[in-house]
Amino acid sequence: MTSLPSIAELRAKAHPPGLLERRSGEHWAGRLYMRRISLYATRFFLVLRLSPNQLTGLMILAGVAAGFALLIPGLTGAILAAVLVQLYLLLDCSDGEVARYTGRTSVTGVYLDRVGHYLCEAALLVGLGFRAAGVEPTGYAVLGLAAALGAILIKAETDLVDIARARSGRSAVTEDDVEPRTSALAKARRAALVLRFYRLILAIELSLIIVVAAIVDAVRGDLLATHVLTVAVAVVAAVQVVLHLISVLVSRRLA
Repeated sequence: MTSLPSIAELRAKAHPPGLLERRSGEHWAGRLYMRRISLYATRFFLVLRLSPNQLTGLMILAGVAAGFALLIPGLTGAILAAVLVQLYLLLDCSDGEVARYTGRTSVTGVYLDRVGHYLCEAALLVGLGFRAAGVEPTGYAVLGLAAALGAILIKAETDLVDIARARSGRSAVTEDDVEPRTSALAKARRAALVLRFYRLILAIELSLIIVVAAIVDAVRGDLLATHVLTVAVAVVAAVQVVLHLISVLVSRRLA
């Protein structure tokens, strides 16, 4: 590249209309602050000539490293994990921005991005389980593994919709397709969205809650808060697997 774009030029090309308004495609942290920060990082990555897929690879490393960071006892491990998850989010924004600006979008990039989301959330939940177990294979480690499996199944339920539609010759899912087919079910879905309990097992929210639990543990001198959080994520993951499957089946996604 002969010259670097200004932030305004980069935003015009890397942030297409509707990017920040996507209900199911843009995390609240992206809309709130990360998409503003990521443009400056993206400009730096253009200087380094990093490809979109290379950035996605770094994103995956940051996400998996966050799970391993939780094996470090005390606040240090919790804070390091939260920082790594923020780096994961930054790279998740920048890989797409570099791809759109340079025109290097690819199916491989989309695939690697999905793999990254699977691995990061699973790694954080597994790390939490072993953290609660004191890095010993006790029941809390099993709960963490179960929660990770639940998080993966929830994502698989979403991705399998695209597979089913593609094999049937259907177009991709639209925002309207996710709405349930009856008004009663639509109201129930909106109520669930208001409660947002499912966010407990998402990497960004969970990493911050883990820090809060670590602070409580430090004050108490035990791991009670982390134990409670581990049980909670396992329960939420199990419930969400079932509810999300029902949501898919009663919506227009497979109609």
